[in-house]
Amino acid sequence: MKFKDIELEFVGARKESYSHESRKPVVEDGTLEDDQNRRDFTVNALAICLNANRFGELVDPFDGLADMEEGILRTPLEPEKTFDDDPLRMMRAVRFACQLNFKIDDETWEAIVKYADRIKIVSGERVKDELNKIMLSPSASYGISQLLECGLLDYILPELTAMNIVEERNGRKHKNNFLHTLQVLDNVVSAQRKAWEEMAQQNDAKQSAAEAGGNQDADASQKVEDRESGENAANIDKTENSGKTGEISEEEHEPWALSREYYVWIRWAALLHDIGKPKSKRWDAQQGWTFYHHEYIGSKMVAGIFRRLTLPLDAKMKYVEKLVQLHMRPQVIADNEVTDSAVRRLVNDAGDDIDDLMMLCDADITSKNIQKRERFHENFRIVREKIKDLKIRDYKRLLQPCIDGNEIMERYGLKPSREVGELKKCLKDAVLDDRVPNEREPLLKLLDEKAKEMNLAKS
Repeated sequence: MKFKDIELEFVGARKESYSHESRKPVVEDGTLEDDQNRRDFTVNALAICLNANRFGELVDPFDGLADMEEGILRTPLEPEKTFDDDPLRMMRAVRFACQLNFKIDDETWEAIVKYADRIKIVSGERVKDELNKIMLSPSASYGISQLLECGLLDYILPELTAMNIVEERNGRKHKNNFLHTLQVLDNVVSAQRKAWEEMAQQNDAKQSAAEAGGNQDADASQKVEDRESGENAANIDKTENSGKTGEISEEEHEPWALSREYYVWIRWAALLHDIGKPKSKRWDAQQGWTFYHHEYIGSKMVAGIFRRLTLPLDAKMKYVEKLVQLHMRPQVIADNEVTDSAVRRLVNDAGDDIDDLMMLCDADITSKNIQKRERFHENFRIVREKIKDLKIRDYKRLLQPCIDGNEIMERYGLKPSREVGELKKCLKDAVLDDRVPNEREPLLKLLDEKAKEMNLAKS
């Protein structure tokens, strides 16, 4: 029921008993004491009496109010029993800690470490729900680090724990890629916060202008700004195809909408962007430690992780795969001459997610060398300017050759095959490299030349 816009839920007091191999309890009617005993943490075991003679009295048998004031997470009963009964409570402890900036009580923490392997009986669906809440918290990286320290991450995301290692050979070390990943995740969260606040300020300015009678001028100004801006990192109102879910409404206009789903998928990309490094790590006597093609290896691992954790296997997963696979591309471009051709290819491959990709790449700069870090940021600024320039000139319209696969098959009497793909690639590369204008006659000439090289004749 609702009372003055407050939703109230009523449920009878109950008690629970568990079998060792399942977290699904046998539920029976119980007393208020039974009900409070079964709660996960003392801060969640508070009750207010509604009886007329004790109306409003706080029933707090475990000093939960004091724990709340001190920011402590403690179990009402012995933590071993609490976590053995329902292992998901261990993840909830970590989630509450990073959401609320609470500290897990020492005895409670020791029980989590002891019973970490019990998380194996929890369904992927429930683990996924807690993980996403951790990922959307203000301190997502702290939550992931806590999962590592208590041992839960070994069972939830072993691909991440495999990164928590530093090897040394001939006096040369590589960085700890797990700690680097946490820093990247922090950087993405900060960038999202900044972008959201800037967007909120723009919305406030538009609303103020409208209220002042300048609605038309404000709308026109915003359209110009939107057209000229090639890098709105907080492009929240993207379609489902890019892994986003709608735009923030006025009702959700909060200082920082941390509980919203809009931000989680790029955070997943940040968390998984280097998971291919353990499999790609090699020692080279000249170069030291190398991680060649880790982005491609990592992108191929994303689907298995999403499937195991029952994360969506739709456009959201494809979005994460894409960002993991492309996260090195802007750096490669920036390290060389920033050519139109290279940037066109990047824009074409990233599509509508180019701004999110650039946000991730900026976040990936974690070098402790200030000069090196500034040089990377400056290089990315140049890439962004080039992207902005290409967007303004509407290159996206020109990226697909005007001759498609059907016409190629008809022209040379082919069926769907490797040869058709090779001919299409020849045309696409020529357009992206600006070697041939995206016009029919020049492309047909190039197509015939390529077909001749492949011993293909016109039908």
